[in-house]
This record gives sequence, C-alpha cells and structure tokens, in this order.
Amino acid sequence: MAVERYNPKESEPKWRRVWDERKLFETRNDDPRPTYYVLEMFPYPSGRIHMGHVRNYAMGDVVARYKRAKGFAVLHPMGWDAFGLPAENAAKANKVHPRDWTYANIATMRAQLQSMGLSLDWSRELATCDPSYYRHQQKLFLDFLKAGLVDRKTAKVNWDPVDETVLANEQVIDGKGWRSGAPVEIRELTQWFFKITQFGQELNDALDGLDRWPDKVRLMQKNWIGRSEGLMIRFALESNPFGQDELEIYTTRPDTLFGAKFMAIAPDHPLAKAAAQADPALQAFIEECKRTGTAQENIDKAEKLGFDTGIRAVHPLDPDWTLPVYVANFILMEYGTGAIFGCPAHDQRDLDFVNKYGLGNLPVVCPEGTDPAGFVITDTAYVDDGRMINSRFLDGMSIPEAKEAVARKLEAEQRGNRPVAARKVNFRLRDWGISRQRYWGCPIPIIHCEACGTLPVPDADLPVTLPEDVSFEKPGNPLDHHPSWKHVACPQCGKPARRETDTMDTFVDSSWYFARFTDPWREESPTSRPVVDRFLPVDQYIGGVEHAILHLLYSRFFTRAMKATGHAGLDEPFAGLFTQGMVVHETYRAADGGWVEPGDVRIEVNGAERAGYHVDTGAPIEIGAIEKMSKSKKNVVDPDDIIASYGADTARWFMLSDSPPDRDVIWTDEGVQGAARFVQRVWRLVGEIAERTGSGVQAPAALGEAATTLRKATHRALQAVGADIERLGFNRCVAHIYTLTNAVGKALDGAAEQADLAADLGFALHEAALILTQLIAPMMPHLAESCWSVLGQPGLVGEAAWPVAEEALLRDDSISLPVQINGKKRADVTVPADADTVAVEAVVRGNEAVIRALDGRDIRKIIVVPGRIVNVVA
Repeated sequence: MAVERYNPKESEPKWRRVWDERKLFETRNDDPRPTYYVLEMFPYPSGRIHMGHVRNYAMGDVVARYKRAKGFAVLHPMGWDAFGLPAENAAKANKVHPRDWTYANIATMRAQLQSMGLSLDWSRELATCDPSYYRHQQKLFLDFLKAGLVDRKTAKVNWDPVDETVLANEQVIDGKGWRSGAPVEIRELTQWFFKITQFGQELNDALDGLDRWPDKVRLMQKNWIGRSEGLMIRFALESNPFGQDELEIYTTRPDTLFGAKFMAIAPDHPLAKAAAQADPALQAFIEECKRTGTAQENIDKAEKLGFDTGIRAVHPLDPDWTLPVYVANFILMEYGTGAIFGCPAHDQRDLDFVNKYGLGNLPVVCPEGTDPAGFVITDTAYVDDGRMINSRFLDGMSIPEAKEAVARKLEAEQRGNRPVAARKVNFRLRDWGISRQRYWGCPIPIIHCEACGTLPVPDADLPVTLPEDVSFEKPGNPLDHHPSWKHVACPQCGKPARRETDTMDTFVDSSWYFARFTDPWREESPTSRPVVDRFLPVDQYIGGVEHAILHLLYSRFFTRAMKATGHAGLDEPFAGLFTQGMVVHETYRAADGGWVEPGDVRIEVNGAERAGYHVDTGAPIEIGAIEKMSKSKKNVVDPDDIIASYGADTARWFMLSDSPPDRDVIWTDEGVQGAARFVQRVWRLVGEIAERTGSGVQAPAALGEAATTLRKATHRALQAVGADIERLGFNRCVAHIYTLTNAVGKALDGAAEQADLAADLGFALHEAALILTQLIAPMMPHLAESCWSVLGQPGLVGEAAWPVAEEALLRDDSISLPVQINGKKRADVTVPADADTVAVEAVVRGNEAVIRALDGRDIRKIIVVPGRIVNVVA
C-alpha cells in the first residue's frame, strides 16, 4: 500500500520535544569521552534570524551531530553578542530600554533557532549584556591591568560632534558619522587600551601553525599585524627649523632612496604642529585633514593632498641633494614615525601625489630584460622585482642586494655620534583602544579619585552594573548625564570619587565567550581552569569572513592574556576555522525603480527566457542581479516562511546541498522545492522498505548480484559521507546521499514484481535504509528520527553510534587502467583488482585497441605502474 506523505509540521515539533525531554544535547563537564568543541560565531540579537544564520548553524550542526555519533563528548553551545549601539538607537527611536529591546529580540531569535532542530546545549546559553557574564569580563580587565596588559593614554579618535561619541573606523563613512551624518573630527582623548602589541611577533608567527585556517584569513591577519623589516633613517633638516634638526623615517625600501622626490609628514607630526604655529594656511590644511578620520581605508581612498612647508631635508646619501617636506593627508602618525620619503616611481600613493603637484619621478628599479633608457613611469608605479638603475653605486644590483648595501653604508655613516640608519622590525599593529562613550556596554571597572588617582574597583564590588533609570534625551554618553551612577566613594580613602563612564568596545565581549561556554555556571572566576583547558581550543569554529581580522585577532590576544593571568593554559582559541559563503538571491524592481520582495514576484519561463510579473497587479518586474540578501533591496527570504511551508529539514538540506560551503549559495524557489521533493522521496523509500522487510531481517549465508551491488553502494556512500563531513564538504555529502538513494530506488524497482522479497535483497535493502537514515541524520535530523522509528529501531537515531563501513565492500573487483604507447594514450584495459604484472601484460598484449595502435610494430617493453597506468614502448 502507498506510504503516507511525510508531514514536517507534525513530525518536527514532536522530535524536538523528545530531544528536550531527554536532554540529548546537554554536555556534562565530567563526561570521560574525548571532547569535541564545535562553535558557530554567536549572533547579535537584531530581531530575527536570516538565511545566512540558517546556513551557518546548519553547517555547525552537521559536524556536532556527526562527532556525537562518532563517540565524542560534543560541546555545541549558543549565546548572544548582546551589547552594542543598535540597542541604544532603538531605545532612542522607540522609547524602550535597550535591555528590553535586546531580550525581546533574543526570545524571538531563540525560538527561530530552536525551530531549526539544532543540537545545541541550551543549558549553557549566555548573553554578554547579563551582569553574570560581564562581571567576569570586568574581572579579566582588572587581572589584565595587574599584569601590565592594560594602559590608559591619550590617543586620536574619530569624534562625532552631534552624537558626542567616539566612532570606530568602520562607522566613519566618507568622513561622516554613519548615523548622524556629521563631519567627523579627530580628537585626542584619554582612552583605555589593551596592549595587544606586546604579542605582535607571537601573533604573527603563530599563524603559520594554524594549518586548519583558510589561507586567505591567515594572510589577512598577517597583513593587519604588518610585521616588516626595514631601516630607521635620519634625514638632516636644513637650517634647524623650529628647533628640530632632523626627520626620522622608517622604510622597508631603502633601495629606492635615489628615486626620492619629497618627504611627507603626518598632520599631527611635531614638526607639522610647530610649522603651523607660524603659518595659518598650514593650520587650516591640518584642520581639514582631521575630517578624514583615522581609518586607513578612508585615508587611502581620499585624494592625496599636501602642503609644502618650505622646509628642506638633506638626502642621506648625498649632502648636496635636498628634498621638499610636505604635510600630507595620507600619512598617519601611528604608523612608523609619522614621516616618509616618497619614491613615486615605485609606490602608487606617492606617484598620485607627485603627479598632482608636478614633482616628477625617477625610476630606480627596472624589470629584467628591459632597456633602462626607455623605461618610463607615467600613471602606474612599478612595484615588482628587477635590477637597480639610476642609483649610482647600486646600479645593476638586485633589490635585496641594494637594500643590504644601503643599510651597511648608512649604518657606517655617523651624525651626532649616532649612525644615520639602524635596522628595525616594525609592526602595523596598534594597541586596542576599548573605550566607548556609550551606555549599552560593559562598564569599565575603574574609579577616579582626585586624591588617590585611578583605582580598580575591588573584586568584592563586581559587577559594576549599568543603571536601570537611563535617559537618552541628551546627546553623548548617558552614563555621564546620570545624576547619581557615576558618583561613588573612593575604595582607598573614602572621599567622593567618580566611576569611569566609558564602556568597553563590544569586541571585548566576543573575545572570550568561547571560554565562558565551557563552564558558564562558575561564579568564583571567569573560567574553571581544568575545564577550559580540556575543551579548548575550539575544534571547529564557523563564521563569516568579515570577522577574519578584528574578532579573530582580538580573541587570539585575549586567550594569550588569559594564559598570562592564569585563566587558561593555551595560546590559540580556535584550532579549526571555516568561513562560509553568503546566501544570495535575485533582486527585483518595479517600473518606478522600487525594490520588490521575492514573494510578490511571479516568474514565467519560456525556453531560456525568464520574465517577472507582480503577483497582484501583473505588472512587469525587472529581474536584476543576484546579490547578498539585504533588507534594503528586499531580496530577503524569511526562514520562518520556509520552515512553515516546507519544514526545517528542507531548509537545512537546500543550504547544505546547493554549492560548496565556502562559496555563496543562490537561493531559488526551484532549489527549495527540489529539496522538499527529496525529503518525500527518502520517506517513501524507507517506508516501502519497512513494509516489505519489517524490523528483524537477518544476514543470509550468501548474497546474489543485486544484493551485493546494493551493499557496495551503501557502504561506499557511508565511507564517503563520513570523510566529506570531516572535510566540511557538505555539498559532496549530499551528492553521495543522492547516489545511494538512486541505488536504493533501483533495487526496490527491481524487486517490485517479487511477491516475497528474496532474503538477501531484503537484508541489503533494510541495511541500506538504516544507513541512509544515519547519513541524513546530521543534515535532516527530524526526518531521520521518523525513518528510524518506522524501521523499528530502538532509541533515537540522534544517540546512535555512527555505522562502520565494511572494508571488503569498499574494494573493487576490477579496475580500469589507461594504456600509453610511446607516451600517447591509446586504450583502456579492465583487469582484476588483484592482477599481478604478468596478468596485466597479458591483457594489454591481447587488447584489440592496442594491437591496432601498434600497427605491426613489436613491443619492446611494457611498464606496469600498479593500480595507475601501463606504458608500452614499441
């Protein structure tokens, strides 16, 4: 009789209730089995999950369920990156407390994630805005302070004069505040910093050992850390202007000194400040430079502008050669010494600058094989390898030879009892400024007393909690405006003092949450040392490549700082890292240019042509580019709609099947419908097998051809799926499962006319159904539980051990070998898998294609490479 259709609306909630009742996914810290920690980057509770979340968490869940079946004590937790400016903006716009907005969003998103059937340990759930979490973050801050890893100093920041707050570089867009739109100012404020630079060399070198990280992420981090080896060179200044007799620069390209055309200093360089006191025009230029912000990306994109100070610098290799000194908007005081020499022929930024101001350029490196006399630079700098030209004693040298020659010469030169140059290792990395003038963040546990200075909050007084009665009516930091919160007695002298009103950068919250997950119930300290050292590092971390630099770098710093303060015993937090692609969708536009949601568009297909029409009005709709799902372009698909229509397993299956997991997945209705049909097909096949075989099938003494063929297909799929889950090749896993499903369907069709199913085929079909069920379980767990139950198996598939493939069924009885004659492929021969060299030679000599290709020539030699190829020499 026909099997009823699978109904995910009934099945999925039922199995989730069973998992919850049995606490199937809760991990005990005293579990004696080997551990495996899989973690997806926890979400910001912005309101609702999107399809990117579905893909991200489905991938992690496959790994978690597979490793659990393989016998590991799997830690797979979930929490919320819950502090941040969006909550304050919502508070201002909706007249709601940031806490209420945040926790309402958490409740919504938690319910959505739970509807996906994720095997998460919800008992460990945490939110970074909960005092029980940030209490320990404050403890870490104070321990880092004691260990010398925290500093308080004056630094330049992006200041929004309307919102009266510091902006991160990413919040400065075209020189304006991302929310207020006001021109950003550069201010010097006293800020708190984590001394990440103390670990610069270590953070750089350790990347080479992270072999389970994507190469592109390791390269991005190396570039951000920016370790370089170069020279510190002292350029003498003519006539001792403004009391300064030299300008010190750091360069990695001393070989290009003879191509120098100018010097440039940062707008806040001491020499620039001194010169500006006597020159109002220069002062105005410096003020204009401040509006660009501190972000290197913004500075790089801005037009290269300079102001000639009139000061001249003496070339270190020629006392008769002087260079003009400019104040330039593309030089940052924080990098190197805040001063450079410009060699425009071999640096694009410098070339853009000299082309604007007519300073010219002189090539000093020429490509190999190019005539130096005809080598000219116009609009594109030459930055590749070559030989030195126009460089006096360096001419003809390679770049490394020239670097060494210049270094030796300048190190030997003396000026003022010091060498003109010294070798130095430099880092682009700067200390991490964590101060933010916001309410909705972790309070910095510091008290300022006029008599005693800056003091840590005593451990017994932690956590320093945020005040509940907060107002966002005034611009700036609400903690500064609060009538009482910042007033406190000094813990040392008892006199009136004030709290630190800056809160921590939210990157701090996400830089150690993975450690807290190991023992989130612990009250005495941020971590339980034996537990955190047992579970960390995270075996598999999954998240977007947009966090490749800051979040991951800060987490690597935090782990080292926690080691230095005794909270952990390791250096690296994430052993394996995977960055998944985005979910993208077509965009649609109405005739008036407005964006249209996918649900309002009807697509008609006529051969290769596709046309869109509005569902309600029938008006033509323009089908646009495939882009990342975004609310602004309305090409968003709501996961709730998909789950309500098709079930969670269908959404999970499509997300895992459509493309390699590190690439973008294109969401299509056809793809989702295909996934839904596959769910029904699996259910139908398993149901038919259960009806025909029951639950007590015994292995027969012998197997016929059909049963043997099916068993081979089953065990090969089992082997392949396990191997590809280990490699995170989820789309390949799906392909193997499709192949197995086709084999099962073929075997069932072949037995359709048999009233009584042959014992051997019945055994093979039942085994195939069981293994198929376990193969889909990590990806479609609800369907798998239903199939497991229909097949009469005890317990849950979610707690069953992963099956083991039989080696004998993985081996081929015969293999195909290509045959080359005098280096050209001429034939293929099929031989027994265990055939020896003599047997292979005999088959080759008798092969008709080989005989034709020889065309009467004698075989002089046959070389057999076992299992790979046969070479014939004629």
